[in-house]
Amino acid sequence: MPMHVVELTEPRNFEHSKRPRPTPNSGEVLVQIRHVGICGSDVHYFEHGRIGDYVVESPLILGHESAGEVVEVGSGVDHLSPGDRVSLEPGIPCGECARCRAGTYNLCPDVVFMATPPDDGAFAEFVSWDADFAYRLPEPVSTRAGALCEPLSVGIHATRRGEIGLGDTVLVTGAGPIGMMVLKAARAAGASDVLVSDVVPSKLDRARNAGAATTVNVADEDLTDAVAAFTDGEGVDVVVEASGAAAAIASTTEVVRRGGTIVCIGLSQNDDIPIATNELVDKELDLRGSFRFRNTYHTAISLLEQGAIEVEDIIDFEMSMRDLTAAFERAQEPDVCKGMVELPSE
Repeated sequence: MPMHVVELTEPRNFEHSKRPRPTPNSGEVLVQIRHVGICGSDVHYFEHGRIGDYVVESPLILGHESAGEVVEVGSGVDHLSPGDRVSLEPGIPCGECARCRAGTYNLCPDVVFMATPPDDGAFAEFVSWDADFAYRLPEPVSTRAGALCEPLSVGIHATRRGEIGLGDTVLVTGAGPIGMMVLKAARAAGASDVLVSDVVPSKLDRARNAGAATTVNVADEDLTDAVAAFTDGEGVDVVVEASGAAAAIASTTEVVRRGGTIVCIGLSQNDDIPIATNELVDKELDLRGSFRFRNTYHTAISLLEQGAIEVEDIIDFEMSMRDLTAAFERAQEPDVCKGMVELPSE
């Protein structure tokens, strides 16, 4: 039985086509996809056909923020049933390498990750996926929110990497979807004040509405001066850099307090960005990277179920998969935080 998929065949060219509907293998579930979020990496593949060494060399289905309904289960699957709504964690690690055995499976070098060449993603009517990475959604949680468990997981993991807790003061540089999720996760973790910086006024407005204690438009204000004024010259406990902007990365050692922590999550266009290593030493700072996520989906879904975090407020528009090119073009508008795609399209 054929299904409708959308393939990226070359930069800026989506083609609607048919592929055989998959059959779940042992340990897998077949999921009818309902919602898929548009991620910045999807847009980058759409625009350029590659991210670093990952090159689209054959037709690729994009989309890795997904949720839908189980329609069939493979043998050995007893925790999910047809009719269950699920959120799909998009990376399946090998389970055998040193990183997997150590529990840091997000660092697995052989992970199968949706929408990363050569692995297809979720802009398809049906996806067959490892049942251990499909998480049942409770009744209050929509499939829109379920699709956003992926970026929320990025925010939760970054919060854990920064060891953000009760009473902490946090600066998030970048108010895009990941910065917004860090803001929400940090507040849920107990941060007393979260500052957010960006250059787009509408995104800063959204951050204030989501609970930011203050925002800084770095097109008009000096970030170091603004943080110093807010913290009485002390600096913040934790900086989470979520923009990838060179100026924001370079400023992290200036705005964090002595003995504080810097978490880098944003991907820059240039690795040759200077970090003030003398400040790193003199202030005895912890500088940490944060890559994707691990063991976050149960937490994300629980926070959504309890109403401790709201995620659908970052969605600016929702379009059908049949209008995927228009959706990707709209997702690139500067004031858009998140675009959502609804399936099925026919």
